[in-house]
Amino acid sequence: MALKTFKKAALATLSLALLASTSIDGWAGGTLRIGMTAADIPLTTGQTDQGGEGMRFMGYTVYDSLVEWDLTSADKPSVLIPGLATEWSVDPSDTTKWTFKLREGVTFHDGSPFTAETVVWNLEKLLNPDAEQYDPRQSAQGKSRIPAVASYKAIDDLTLEITTKEPDATLPYQLAWILMSSKANWESHGKSWEEVAKAPSGTGPWKLTSFVPRERAEMVPNEAYWDKARVPQLDKMVLMPLPEPNARTAAIMSGQVDWIEAPAPDTIPALKGGGFQIVSNAYPHNWTWHLSRLDGSPWNDIRIRKAANLAIDRDGLSELLGGLAIPAKGFLPPSSQWFGKPTFDVKYDPEEAKKLLAEAGYGPDKPLKVKALISPSGSGQMLPLPMNEYIQQSLAEVGIEVEFMVVEWNQMINLWRAGAADASVEGSQSINFTYFIQDPFTGLIRHLSCDLIAPNGTNWGHYCDPEMQDLFKQIKTTFDPEAQNEVLRKTHEKYVNDALFLMVTHDVAPRALSAKVKGFVQAQNWYQNFSSITMD
Repeated sequence: MALKTFKKAALATLSLALLASTSIDGWAGGTLRIGMTAADIPLTTGQTDQGGEGMRFMGYTVYDSLVEWDLTSADKPSVLIPGLATEWSVDPSDTTKWTFKLREGVTFHDGSPFTAETVVWNLEKLLNPDAEQYDPRQSAQGKSRIPAVASYKAIDDLTLEITTKEPDATLPYQLAWILMSSKANWESHGKSWEEVAKAPSGTGPWKLTSFVPRERAEMVPNEAYWDKARVPQLDKMVLMPLPEPNARTAAIMSGQVDWIEAPAPDTIPALKGGGFQIVSNAYPHNWTWHLSRLDGSPWNDIRIRKAANLAIDRDGLSELLGGLAIPAKGFLPPSSQWFGKPTFDVKYDPEEAKKLLAEAGYGPDKPLKVKALISPSGSGQMLPLPMNEYIQQSLAEVGIEVEFMVVEWNQMINLWRAGAADASVEGSQSINFTYFIQDPFTGLIRHLSCDLIAPNGTNWGHYCDPEMQDLFKQIKTTFDPEAQNEVLRKTHEKYVNDALFLMVTHDVAPRALSAKVKGFVQAQNWYQNFSSITMD
């Protein structure tokens, strides 16, 4: 099928100041039913699975982190704000030592107090295999998020000290991923995480009341939540796994759900015609192929990497997505303060792609054969099957033949953590993975750092470059924000100039909402605040 056959945003805003002045007695009430792209209910015990969607719906709802994201604005990028920690600082005489002052009076859903000892207990459940509370499932989700952490201790009930392995200015960003679950709840359930999963306890604005795997989860407001402006206004929120786009669309049009993630683009005109709201916003997220750099991988040749990037008609792909995408010009979007001024122009130039491939010894008459790991659905994956078919055909036109290995999303995450050298990837030389690119560590460092090569981290492709490593060191040791921004710009320029990924597009997080859904502010973030929502 020819490429041309594939070539066929509104923001909902509401001032959260209104929410801050609304009492619990003034709840509008109602039940919000959400159709997720995930195939299952995310892990409930604290550190969620199911990628960013798991964190969005089961993480920052039931739980809190020490450092959180400001999700109150639709028109500016999210920044870090105090969460369970009210402030933090690094020791100027020893920049490996950080002090966190914790919020007073916070309790878990079971009524037990949140203290510095609780934080230590939660870090141990992720980082210390010898700890009684160590949980391999949660560790698999959280350990790689905090590679800087060397040690931690409670100074008093409301003061925590964390020591990093080396100076690392990105620590607060890392801790935003780590969610706090209740030690008392774990003990009351026989110290069994399997039992805790049935009745979890966090400090978040929502309480999980019930769930049935692969079917639904139900939450109600935490009336005692420490931030009164974020006490939910709904009576209940229900999560339903609906991984297939057309099934999600059918569910909302039939009234089975009130909200769906990632509606199929070709259904959007019908949804709008049916009176549904289509909301979207730019946010820090990309859609890439992460390339293997193992010995023997064809992606070690920069000519091949650049050729692949030049073979993609991103504007045509945007049409396939109903315009709900931002064509990539790099790993970060051009609007990023860290984009810089790369010299390699990521654009559609198939003739130049063929020329570069010919220099590398390949072409339409002698195609390069590669294997790519992809998923049929999943958090942030947009529409992976039609998008990857589009990429496959684009690359075939210049002389790159792609074989797909298709696996379910949660298995895809496992293979991403295992890395390109693991036998489980069956020789795949790339993995189609979407990335949260909002902070220096998660957005840039963790993908390519030598010390984070999988399975020790999420450097899936085993890339290791001294020049890049030096840039990463500069990012970590530069505590002045503007000076750090300059290093980040240089880092991103190297990402683009060396064509280190197949850089395809940036998502705009489209959602379809029933006309009954009111008060949702779509933040420029992978995560969202559900507390302001009401139902007509």
